[in-house]
Amino acid sequence: MKLTYGINDKPAMGKTIVYALQQLLAIMTATLVVPIIINGNAGLTGSDSMSSAAALFGAGIGTLVYLLFTRFKSPVFLGSSFAFIGSMTAAFAGAASTAVGYLGLILGAFFAGLVYVVISIIVKLVGSGWVNKLMPAVVIGPTVAIIGLSLAGNAVGDLQKAPAGGSPLIAVLCGLVTLFVTIICSTIGSKNIKLIPFIIGILAGYVVSALFTIIGSATGNNNLLVSDFSSFTNLVSDGVKLSTFISAPTFTFTKAFGGFDGLSAAYVGTVAVAYVPVAFVVFAEHIADHKNISSIIEKDLLEEPGLNRTLLGDGVGSMAGALFGGCPNTTYGESIACVAITGNASVVTIFCTSILAIVISFLSPFVAFVNSIPSCVMGGVCVALYGFIAVSGLKMIQKVDLEDNKNLFVVSTILICGIGGLVLKFGEITITSVACALILGILVNAVLNALEKKHNK
Repeated sequence: MKLTYGINDKPAMGKTIVYALQQLLAIMTATLVVPIIINGNAGLTGSDSMSSAAALFGAGIGTLVYLLFTRFKSPVFLGSSFAFIGSMTAAFAGAASTAVGYLGLILGAFFAGLVYVVISIIVKLVGSGWVNKLMPAVVIGPTVAIIGLSLAGNAVGDLQKAPAGGSPLIAVLCGLVTLFVTIICSTIGSKNIKLIPFIIGILAGYVVSALFTIIGSATGNNNLLVSDFSSFTNLVSDGVKLSTFISAPTFTFTKAFGGFDGLSAAYVGTVAVAYVPVAFVVFAEHIADHKNISSIIEKDLLEEPGLNRTLLGDGVGSMAGALFGGCPNTTYGESIACVAITGNASVVTIFCTSILAIVISFLSPFVAFVNSIPSCVMGGVCVALYGFIAVSGLKMIQKVDLEDNKNLFVVSTILICGIGGLVLKFGEITITSVACALILGILVNAVLNALEKKHNK
């Protein structure tokens, strides 16, 4: 595609901040929600609960580390990984105390990051050519498509949610306003408007949902209640003071103090078993994401800066991010889709996004604002984001000969298993539908290639 800003381009400072804010809005909801899910799964409440603001800070730190290792040549933001939710829950479930549980989060992220470091060393020694042989376009294309399609249910589900309890129809209307404003801005807007369609779309949906909520409250019509502004009321519950506006996140390492006293070899083993296998699963998604962004910017990131560097950046970035936020990080499809839709691949924008994430994690009103964005509004945005991820994958197989039954079976296996939601669980270890589809695709492709080679011989 034709990029408005290439990897090395540097937009003006004011524009860069706006573009970075858009990237942040695209990834922020998912990043903030992972700690909320863990709190619910592990029964953490009050001062014991994980901090969403700390997770955002950790994502910013992790992205900075990633950019450093990739020598500022890969325009991807790292956010909280959903793949490790089961692992993080297991870390708390097997802990003797909350402090041990938080220490377990840090240890787990280090185990997962170590997997990436080891694979990176192997890639450095033998090269990355085996990746293309193992995962050619016929495998990686439909897998990337599955990443987007597997999230379709989340987008549609959010599209129908009114946080304040209103009618799903009104929620869908607000989400569609967001979607259509985003589409219009991205397709027929001016050059500058095309670069910030998500900001305009989210603000339009936010205003419409707020108007419905205000009218519903004034008339007593509960069906019109869409927006939940409790995040703002909670913010000022103790009065307006400095801490209302600026508040340091509660970092994971501070909650892990004293955890070494309750640490045992059995618990460390449990954490390792919960994290290490998942790291191999996320490695497959790492490849798919980087293949995807490579096709968008028309530059193979597995060659330059190199797979060994992207792996090191992702792995060490996860370690650093979890030290502060508790959540291992991963490359975000939402960030990649944002690059695809806006045509802005500037790494300076990603750098600015990571700085914004760190700064904003201290600004309570902004975190409250993000938490007040209705699910239906973000659902409208995600319809476009996840759709673009799916389309990016389908574009990869345009040149694949689907008249060849071998290719047809590979693509069919991946699409059906991925869309069908094939998930395998081994105790606390969960192999996601994307990973299952990719693994099966690799196996089918390898078996058919071997049989074809033997038959020809």
